[in-house]
Amino acid sequence: MKFFRNQLFFGIVFISFFSCSQKKINGVSLVSPPKHVEDFSLLDVRQIHANWVAIIPFAFCKDESPNVYFNHNRQWWGEKKEGVLELINLARQQQLKVFLKPHVWYRKSWIGDFTLENEKDWKIWEQDYVDYILSYAKIAEEQQVELFCIGTELKQVVLKRPLFFKELITKIKQVYKGKITYAANWDNIEAVNFWNELDYIGVDAYYSLSDKKEPTVQELKLAWDPIKLNLYQLSKVDNKPVLFTEYGFESSDYNTKETWGSNGKYPVNERAQVNAYQSLYETFYGEDWFAGGFLWKWHLTDSTYRNQEKAFSPQGKKAIEVVKKQFKK
Repeated sequence: MKFFRNQLFFGIVFISFFSCSQKKINGVSLVSPPKHVEDFSLLDVRQIHANWVAIIPFAFCKDESPNVYFNHNRQWWGEKKEGVLELINLARQQQLKVFLKPHVWYRKSWIGDFTLENEKDWKIWEQDYVDYILSYAKIAEEQQVELFCIGTELKQVVLKRPLFFKELITKIKQVYKGKITYAANWDNIEAVNFWNELDYIGVDAYYSLSDKKEPTVQELKLAWDPIKLNLYQLSKVDNKPVLFTEYGFESSDYNTKETWGSNGKYPVNERAQVNAYQSLYETFYGEDWFAGGFLWKWHLTDSTYRNQEKAFSPQGKKAIEVVKKQFKK
């Protein structure tokens, strides 16, 4: 009976925690503009009923160097502090909440594969990374940003340097008092050992769902079911809501086979993108333990939007009507 009472108490606390949560995060991930944008640039975001934007100040690292480079002159305007501050201001003008999401770009390949061979290099990288993250954590505090990300898809770093992140979280909380998360790649969420110190379980949700060229909504929902159960159980264990820090689908054939991106090798298929979005919304958005998410991605300038026929953005495509309908609920 004691075990049952403990389980019942946990269940009541868990349900109470999520029933008191705010409305869903209906967010878009902004593509960092190369140069200054007009004041009305985020008006279209409001018109699809989004209530959040993710702003991404990129840093860079090279395979032959343990250093992390950020806020330098060769970066695009929106990736640097100047652009980040202006984008936050533009978001405020449209009554949009802000998720500040630093992301290290690995010039050799995907950042999740980044690793180092010796302790000396790791110490250099970690110190540079702390400088990078804290510089934006301070901006997040000064600008009263609602949500801050401590890292994005650092798969090998999480596996090989788990204590580093716990120390980093302590340092972040000394300068930033808002909510925090980490954006784990979909195949790495169980390896993260610090979810209990964050406010959300963050997932970049590019799960492989189907080998079909154009699976139906129902077929995709069946593929989502075991993933949904796994995320629910993780949420229950850590007593934290799940947030899709990124999600999205290309407008092409086979867009749920290599959901992380096929580099344009398949033909355009907007219906496949519609089905994929619809399946995600129908699977997750009715769940109290699911906080919402940030679709990938939203362009603010014509220069970055060119050649997007097969790419992730739903802008100007059939899928945008699915997004608008869900965000309006």
